[in-house]
Amino acid sequence: MSAVKELPLPGGGRTAERFLRLAELGRQDPVLARLAEGHADAIAILAELGVGIDDGQRAQPWGVWAAVPASVTATPADGAWRLDGDRPWCSGAAACAFALVTAKAPDGIRLFAVDLARAGATPLDGTWPAVGMARSDSRTVRFAAAAATPVGRPGEYTDRPGFWHGGIGVAACWFGGAVGVSDALTTAALDRDLDPHALAHLGAVDARLAAARALLLDAAARIDAAPDRVDERLARQVRAVVEATATEVIDRVGRALGAAPLCRDAGHAARVADLTVYLRQSHAERDLQLLGSLAAAAR
Repeated sequence: MSAVKELPLPGGGRTAERFLRLAELGRQDPVLARLAEGHADAIAILAELGVGIDDGQRAQPWGVWAAVPASVTATPADGAWRLDGDRPWCSGAAACAFALVTAKAPDGIRLFAVDLARAGATPLDGTWPAVGMARSDSRTVRFAAAAATPVGRPGEYTDRPGFWHGGIGVAACWFGGAVGVSDALTTAALDRDLDPHALAHLGAVDARLAAARALLLDAAARIDAAPDRVDERLARQVRAVVEATATEVIDRVGRALGAAPLCRDAGHAARVADLTVYLRQSHAERDLQLLGSLAAAAR
């Protein structure tokens, strides 16, 4: 993960650089961004929870496999811990050397570090028959008495401010993916005279992306100004706006250019498919409902 090993940590005064570099990876390739963001998030989590790793471990690819926390059980045994259960949505299932894995322990949901080179963690074939984000290899991983090292206290993974900083990092990747999709329309405008309808779509896309970028940079400034603040509302605002922006960009570029780039430009077609799946890390109306509750409480 050489592309992200030097990313600034969130909240250290260079969060805007972190988000913009993640966005550039998203523009280049949403799958690369997905894997890189997971690695960068893992490094930030370890730093925030006071867990040191050596340079060799830092240079290896990490994943954060935290979906459906109770799907994996953590059991203390002889002064150590073991993990058992099937964890879905493990991006980089075969590529990651280490992973941070949530699991249900006797004292609550905990986070654990797992060395995937050791026995006990097996990606299951046939659990990722995807088209969009196919290369992310987000298979289900089966843990069977896998040795694990606890990271932080029970609940600390989600209670820390950095949990929401990481959520905005994902939105930065979405934003970059949307810029990548929009590149097809921008290129078309440079290559030929677009009709008025296509130009209107280009104008709308340009405005939407400018607003989303400004919001990301504003969020970065707010994080750097108060890095210890748990700001769930800010993260949900950014994610909602960027998701809506990316969805609109996909739609408008398709309406402006028709089927041709989706059928004749393999890179564009893959980018649209990958970003469409990536955006579904958002929980749509459920996330908006939670944001609405936060907005109501703030008033």
